[in-house]
Amino acid sequence: MREPTVDQTPDIEAFEAQRPRLMRLAYRMLGSLAEAEDTVQDAWLRWTRAREPVADPAAWLVRTTSRLCLDRLRAAKVQREAYRGPWLPEPLIEELSADPVERAEDVSVAFLLALERLSPLERAVFLLHDVFDEDYAAVAAALGRAEPAVRQLAARARAHVAEARPRFSVSQEAAARLATAFMEAATKGDVKALRGLLTEDAVMLTDGGGKRKASLRPLIGREDILTLLQGLAWRNAEVWSAQFRAVRINGYPGLILEASDGPMTVAFEPAGDGRLAGIYMVRNPDKLGRLPG
Repeated sequence: MREPTVDQTPDIEAFEAQRPRLMRLAYRMLGSLAEAEDTVQDAWLRWTRAREPVADPAAWLVRTTSRLCLDRLRAAKVQREAYRGPWLPEPLIEELSADPVERAEDVSVAFLLALERLSPLERAVFLLHDVFDEDYAAVAAALGRAEPAVRQLAARARAHVAEARPRFSVSQEAAARLATAFMEAATKGDVKALRGLLTEDAVMLTDGGGKRKASLRPLIGREDILTLLQGLAWRNAEVWSAQFRAVRINGYPGLILEASDGPMTVAFEPAGDGRLAGIYMVRNPDKLGRLPG
């Protein structure tokens, strides 16, 4: 980024005022903090090169960032399809002492996975309209589409992601107690306690990206998860006895663990009945380079 001059200062201020919003949009579109930062940086470069005065900086920057994200998603289509094992978003980590900067349901792993199943255009339309409150005319202008087509894309996307938003509220304290109880049971190999902590239709996804050991398929149902956990305990009890610290991951209670082969994160999705509906483990080192120290 070039050094600002006096004449550039207003442009820099206008961009910086929008940077947090652009980062939130790009992260939801791409599922990667690193890619989101690169995209926002690309938007900055285009901003500095704009030859004509920009009447509405916020709209211009949202439009530019959205299109850059679409370009990245299309370019990465083959790579995503060839990804080895389940794909999970790069963990969005907040310290427990910090106030949440996002609504948990809008950055939850389940929500981002639902977005991943949409086409790039559906994802962009849904996020811009339903999450970032842009009107349909603005969304159509941002994406270069007719407004009726944008409305259809939004309706289709909304139907796909409706089930990903939780219909219940769980306090941070209750969710943290569930995560602690899970770790205690896993460390002790207490299968009975683990069974009681999981809903019958719980899911577990482990993302190793083909670079570290992880399940190559989603685990569906309590018994499927317990079979894997028992196997992990039998083969490598160190996984659950490793040093860990509690954090918030994508709005969920979570942990950063220091295993012998490197760090990993575990996010716990609470259900409304005092049990866990999902466990999401990220072991891919490419997604763990930004863990807080």
